[in-house]
Amino acid sequence: MTYDRYGDPDVLQLRDLPTPKVGPGQILVRVSRASVNPVDWKVMAGGLDAMMDAHFPVVPGWDVAGAVEQAGPDTPEFTPGDRVAAYGRKMVVSGGTFAEYVTLPAEFATTIPDGVGDDAAAALPLTGLTAKRSIEALDLTAGHTVLIHAAAGGVGYLAAQLALRQGATVIGTASEASAGKLRDLGVAPVAYGAGLAERVREIAPDGVDAVADYAGDVLETTLALLKDGGRHVSITDPSVAERGGRWIWVRPDAAGLAELLRLVDAGELRVDIDRTFGLGEVAEAFRVSQAGEAKGKLVIDVTR
Repeated sequence: MTYDRYGDPDVLQLRDLPTPKVGPGQILVRVSRASVNPVDWKVMAGGLDAMMDAHFPVVPGWDVAGAVEQAGPDTPEFTPGDRVAAYGRKMVVSGGTFAEYVTLPAEFATTIPDGVGDDAAAALPLTGLTAKRSIEALDLTAGHTVLIHAAAGGVGYLAAQLALRQGATVIGTASEASAGKLRDLGVAPVAYGAGLAERVREIAPDGVDAVADYAGDVLETTLALLKDGGRHVSITDPSVAERGGRWIWVRPDAAGLAELLRLVDAGELRVDIDRTFGLGEVAEAFRVSQAGEAKGKLVIDVTR
């Protein structure tokens, strides 16, 4: 799936391209599954043009699960046939994962445990590594209370589970329709919107020790609820850095992804998948994501 210019999902078109070359320290992956993240259609609209060059035609997609087709020179850690997953963001927007094949730096990839399916493995990299990086930045311990904005979303759902593993009490904002999903994890759900701070204080009268923002436009509420010395992070609002917080950007991290996959394999981390689309249905998947209609991750089955 490709696009020749920035735009909305209408610019996407399915076409044949040469199989990517495989250089030293790289692997060629035969893609089984990829998954959609909001950044995919934001990049397609030109949202990162000031930061990253684009080489057209662009193949979008950064999440991948598949099998090694070919290993480049001096890549002893992988052999053809190995099942691998990766967060495949490169320095240039071009050869992404919504394709039959993708070439990746070997250090981006990790093997998939036998007990983890391709759907879950492909749905995990960007959201899981973002959740892991942000929860680690909050330095949570047992006894801490953390507020997670958009706790039922792709990143928030995984972050809530990671925070619970640290022994923290987790309060999560969500719609009423998603409240049950959070309760099942052990998260205290609160409705977002007007009056949020008051609803949180009903659960944590003295405020919270940490806040993770995966929603945006919540900084003043965050600061109103944060205890003195508390920590806060955001993946949506760079202005948090001016108010004592940290703006989080995920980066490829094979070791971190391996740990997340291990947790999934052990049944200690749930990956929430909404539905699966074929490679020719990427435009439809983008529209579902843009409309906020997804109730979990959207997976692209490249094999169908």
